[in-house]
Amino acid sequence: MDNSNPAGQDNQPPILTFEGKRYDLATLPDELKELVRGMQVADAQLRMHEDTLKVLAVGRQSMAMQLNERLKEVEALPE
Repeated sequence: MDNSNPAGQDNQPPILTFEGKRYDLATLPDELKELVRGMQVADAQLRMHEDTLKVLAVGRQSMAMQLNERLKEVEALPE
């Protein structure tokens, strides 16, 4: 979903591209405009949470490396 205008083309109407089709966003009914806004918010939230997951994964990896290093000093139980 893309409803942004390229830079320098402010006189163009806002376009919604959805599933390969283009729509004039300004002419859509208010109910559909609200759905588009909701999807934009959902997309932004998904990107934010994906970034959070990446940060958590890196932090977890760092902790696993630290644990691995520190466990070298501890005798493991017999197998």
